[in-house]
Amino acid sequence: MARSFFLGDFEHVVLLALLRLSTDAYGTSIRREIEAHTGRSVSVGALYTALDRLERKGYATSSLADPTPQRGGRAKRYFVLTPTGHKALRRSRDVLQRMWRGLEPKGGRA
Repeated sequence: MARSFFLGDFEHVVLLALLRLSTDAYGTSIRREIEAHTGRSVSVGALYTALDRLERKGYATSSLADPTPQRGGRAKRYFVLTPTGHKALRRSRDVLQRMWRGLEPKGGRA
C-alpha cells in the first residue's frame, strides 16, 4: 500500500470534523468540533495547513461564501469532504481495525 493512502492523526481528525459538520464546515466551526470531541486545542495555523494539504490531496474542497457585514466584509471559506476523502477515511478506518483485530490493550498502553 502506497504511503499516500495513510492519513496522519490530525488529517484523520480534520476529515472527520468535515464529515460531521457537513455544509457548515469553516475554520472556526472545524476548530470547535475538533476541540469538543478530542479535548485537543487546535491552532488556526495548524488547521489551515492541514486543510490546504487535504485539498492538494483531493480529500477536501473549499469555496468562499459571500461576504457578510457581521464579519466586516470578509467571506467565510467553507470546506467539503470529497468522495476521495470519504474513501480515504474508510480505508484508514479499515486499516486501523485490521491492525487492532486480535489485540487486547494491556496495562493502559493502548
